[in-house]
Parts: sequence; structure tokens; C-alpha cells
Amino acid sequence: MNGGESILSGMIADGGQRLDKALAEASGLSRERIKALLGEGRVLLDGKLASQASLKPAAGARYEIRVPAAIPAEAAAQDIPLSIVFEDEHLIVVDKPAGLVVHPAAGNLDGTLVNALLHHCKGQLSGIGGVARPGIVHRIDKDTSGLLVVAKTDKAHEGLARQFADHSIERAYLALVAGHPAPPAGTVRGAIARSSTNRKKMALVADGRGKHAVTHYRTLEMFDGAALVECRLETGRTHQVRVHMASIGHALLGDPVYGRTPSRLRPLLSGLHFARQALHAAVLGFLHPVSGEKLRFESTLPADMEGLLVELRS
Repeated sequence: MNGGESILSGMIADGGQRLDKALAEASGLSRERIKALLGEGRVLLDGKLASQASLKPAAGARYEIRVPAAIPAEAAAQDIPLSIVFEDEHLIVVDKPAGLVVHPAAGNLDGTLVNALLHHCKGQLSGIGGVARPGIVHRIDKDTSGLLVVAKTDKAHEGLARQFADHSIERAYLALVAGHPAPPAGTVRGAIARSSTNRKKMALVADGRGKHAVTHYRTLEMFDGAALVECRLETGRTHQVRVHMASIGHALLGDPVYGRTPSRLRPLLSGLHFARQALHAAVLGFLHPVSGEKLRFESTLPADMEGLLVELRS
């Protein structure tokens, strides 16, 4: 067990029925809970990761369900400093530092952006995301820095969610990658789903299996063994930039999951104590979900990425 998670295991009694139904009957968990755990990569079937609720396993197949420890029903307000770029009565745009988790979850029950927002906004956040992640319309990884918009009202949440769904939100990331992309500008298309071998990773999968994902990239600057790349998202999938750039042979510098920093650059990153993926959400643009006003924000590179960029240039 890890972090208080519990493990439910056994055998499928009746073959031929959907996996979510079979596991619900066997484990006592609801089908919706089973679907969520499948999506989180927490279900093994005969020792292999299972993710499809519609799969129909044979009778006698062995299952294992890793159920994470329960998190508090409601996140607590905490006085954590925030870098606020814009705020009105409907929404707030924050420049998130690397290392800050967006919302509470197993392993990070407090000290998150949500805890900080609850304190700053005095609890006035959209309730659509539930009590554990109030106001959260989209996320960026813990170790990715940059711009994030949070809804303070349900009306704002619904309007922003529609823009994310129809891909009309402008999002541009700056990334430092290994090597020189060839061609220097292009588009990466590839469906993304949770890895079948490692539930903490995402992976490119065949169309129809995962979620459609598109990243447009262009090289801004080249160095000895690395490049500064702008990545514009047409879709917004978990780890999208990291997975797509790694898939074309140009993993992000410092990425501990999807890439290995070239040996010639390791002393540089080590000397700077740079220990995260070199990725920054630099541009965020959208229509205000209530007023209709066009909003666009830019964030400069944080000190650690700027320092790495300076060293690469020299």
C-alpha cells in the first residue's frame, strides 16, 4: 500500500459483462467510482493495467483495485502567497509557481493553489468542481509554472468550460527541449491516454483509445544541444506538451518522467539545481465569460527557467 491506499482483489465471477459492472458487483464500489478508478489507472486485470469500462473479461480473471485514501470532504483555506495577474467578481487569473499543486488529492491534502484561493477569495469560488477542487476549470502540472484561470462564480465556470471544450482558449507554453526540432515548426497530433504500463504516465495511443490531442510548435531559439520552443495547444490533455514533444524526440529538459536530459547538459542542470520539466504557461487568452470582453495575459519566464536560458545562451 502507498499513502494509505487500500487494495481490493479477487476474481471475476461471471464472464461476459462489462468490466465496470463486474467490478462494482465484486468490490461493493459504485460503477461511477469504478469508472473513475479505471481512468486514474488504478485497476489491474490479470496483472495488466485496465482502463476501458466496456471491456468484457472472462470468468476467473483476477482483478486488483487500488483505492486511494479518502481526502477531506472540503479543502481548508490557507494563507499562502499568490501572484495575481487579474481579478474581478467572476474570475481570477493566477501566475502559479512551479512546485505548487493545483488542488488537494491523495498525497497533497493541503498547501495547494485551491487552499490559497479559498483564503484569498474568502470562500467565493465556483462550486461546479466539487468541494475538493472549487473554482478549478483547468489545471497545469505541479512542476509547470505559469498562468491559470479560476472561476469564482458558477456562471463564469460554465462559460470558461465551454471555451475550453470548443478549443477557443489561447494557450501558449514556452519549453526548453533537448536537441533541435526538425522541421523547426510543425504540428504534433496523437491521442493521449494513461499508459498501460505505468499509471503515473500518459502515452500516445491509437486513435479511438485516448483523447484527441493537437500541439502546434515552433522553434524560437537554438543552443548547443537544446532549443527554446513555443507550444500552442489546440487541445488541453494531461501532460500534453511533455508527451507530444517527447514523441518527436525532443523531450523537455529536466523532465523526470518523459525524457532523459542529454549527458552533455546534465552538469548544467545539476549545477543550477534545476529539477523540473522546463515548461512555463506563458500566454492565456479568452473571452470574459460574463462581459464578453477579450482578455489576454502574458507571463515572463520564472527565475529558474530564465537562469537556465542564460546559461544555454552562454
